[in-house]
Amino acid sequence: MVLKSLCERIVASKCTSKSSTETVDCTQVPAYLKAGSSDSKFPKVSLWSSIFTSGFSVAESFSESSASEKKAVHSRSSGWAAAVRKVVTSGSMRRFHERVLGSSRTDISSSDGDIWLLGVCHKISQQESSGGVDTSNGLASFEQDFSSKILVTYRKGFDAIGDSKYTSDVNWGCMLRSSQMLVAQALVFHKLGRSWRKTVDKPVDKEYLKILQLFGDSEASAFSIHNLLQAGKGYGLAVGSWVGPYAMCRTWEVLARIQREKNDLGEPPLPMAIYVVSGDEDGERGGAPVFCIEDAFKHCSEFSRGLAAWTPLLLLVPLVLGLDKVNPRYIPLLHSTFKFPQSLGIMGGKPGASTYIIGVQSEKAFYLDPHDVQSVVNISGDTQELISTSSYHCNVMRHIPLDSIDPSLAIGFYCRDKDDFDDFCSQASKLAEESNGAPLFTVAQSRSFSKQVSSNDVSGDNTGFEEDIFLGTDHDNDTGANEDDWQLL
Repeated sequence: MVLKSLCERIVASKCTSKSSTETVDCTQVPAYLKAGSSDSKFPKVSLWSSIFTSGFSVAESFSESSASEKKAVHSRSSGWAAAVRKVVTSGSMRRFHERVLGSSRTDISSSDGDIWLLGVCHKISQQESSGGVDTSNGLASFEQDFSSKILVTYRKGFDAIGDSKYTSDVNWGCMLRSSQMLVAQALVFHKLGRSWRKTVDKPVDKEYLKILQLFGDSEASAFSIHNLLQAGKGYGLAVGSWVGPYAMCRTWEVLARIQREKNDLGEPPLPMAIYVVSGDEDGERGGAPVFCIEDAFKHCSEFSRGLAAWTPLLLLVPLVLGLDKVNPRYIPLLHSTFKFPQSLGIMGGKPGASTYIIGVQSEKAFYLDPHDVQSVVNISGDTQELISTSSYHCNVMRHIPLDSIDPSLAIGFYCRDKDDFDDFCSQASKLAEESNGAPLFTVAQSRSFSKQVSSNDVSGDNTGFEEDIFLGTDHDNDTGANEDDWQLL
């Protein structure tokens, strides 16, 4: 009743607008969101997230519906559909979403210090300005850097996924989209360099367009949502269902291997090895995940089929840093990872609403939001120069408190060469040493050494959970569990 009352107040205050938008089709709601569904994996959060996760937009998920179904839906809910259309077009739904999950802001203050964005420091602090330095250049530099990062959002109107009728990922695809953004950024670093910026007065870079094409919304695109879902079946990925960061990282490992095998004679779509750092001894519980240097070399050797001792490397580190919220001791460590030159940011966000976090300033976390719904864009070889890429970028710099993000997340790093890798190992080791016994992850030369570190150097009762809990597992039965517990990764 409270929820209904809140909705009615919002509708009443904003329904003066006469804008139009798409019709809401109740048959599009995934089965696990329907009332009384016995198959619901997340019974509580599914209900809330069905309302809030895509609260910014209302779009079609199915391409077909019988005439009788549409008529029935219209007769039962035409009043609510009209109200929702007005709420969405007037912007109230975004505010409704933020009221429940927490507000996002776009203000940037120089008093909060400098901004770190994926390994680059943008100087805008008052300390610099008091010394006669013009901080406006630092802010402009940050804005250009931020807006050059590739944004991947919900899309509508693509070919149906597999045997389903889903032609949109609205309500459930935010973690998939967040992961696409992180991998796309790794490709930008690899192909174009960290200093690359999108320009409006020069011809579009062809390598940049090739990267976007990899993330198109069809089976023909190597890293499409269609192919991710197919590759992730073994980790529980399914059309219309949410997924956690651990399963998402493993899915990218599988998909990259599949695509590499398809392109046996040429350069693979992802020209780098993937190493998912997930706990000790292939996922057994016990302490912080261990980054094993020998394993990194093994992944590189396998990627090159034994032809090279080292290749570019994408590191994915899925973590669970608390129960309902991130344990405060990990906040400074998360902040520090954005200072690594190899930083690719974080897949994570609010419960039920994954985002791609790419920067920090003091206690703020800047992010790219996949929840806006946009029409599908087909970037083919014949039409690349004619297609607008504006929907792949965002000029609105939103941020949320870093300590408000969901404790289940995944950190990404990209190491271009062996020197870059050695620098990463040095910085990661130093960060672990400064963690007061509670590191995000540790670095070891070999498996045997990592066991010794786990038993002697890592304090705390770090028994883990048995499932990926990112988007809303019910914690009602977790009272009495240690807040520092680690997930079974």
